[in-house]
Amino acid sequence: MPPWRSSAMRREPEEIETVVKVVTPAYHHYLDVFSKVKSEKLPPHCACDHHIQLEGLLPPIGVIYSLSSQESETLQSYILENLEKGFIRASSSSTGAPVLFVKKKDGGLCLCVDYHKLNAVTRKNSYPVPPMNQLLTVFNGSTIFSKIDLCGAYTLLRIKEGHEHLTSFRTKYGSYEYL
Repeated sequence: MPPWRSSAMRREPEEIETVVKVVTPAYHHYLDVFSKVKSEKLPPHCACDHHIQLEGLLPPIGVIYSLSSQESETLQSYILENLEKGFIRASSSSTGAPVLFVKKKDGGLCLCVDYHKLNAVTRKNSYPVPPMNQLLTVFNGSTIFSKIDLCGAYTLLRIKEGHEHLTSFRTKYGSYEYL
């Protein structure tokens, strides 16, 4: 048995056979990327954890926006699911951003935390980025594109220990912060 398969089977025995059938054999050495079990856990802390450097005072506490019944149900599910996974915890931070929802094309809802007041007092990073027209020429003639779940992708990056309180968000169910 190939080493990638034996290590993957030790981690997720109930899902590995399905993944092996669905993923093209050329990509079998990347099977960990498709792990449902792995996607439901935070990565370990590391030197590249996200730290939030403020230029001044903490941002003011945000308002709690009114939500529809569908948004309230989605919010409650989001909180319970992410508490269970260990992605968030209850917060007693002296700041907190409001939450809102964006409707997905499939009719579902994507939770968004309105961090614009936090962003206003955060030290800006400066990275050289090519002009948009140069970036788009890379896709010239392309016919296959990928859909990426950006609603959940941020869980791949840990918040630096001691900075979690800055990610606090307020809801009618309480305040929470990302880990």
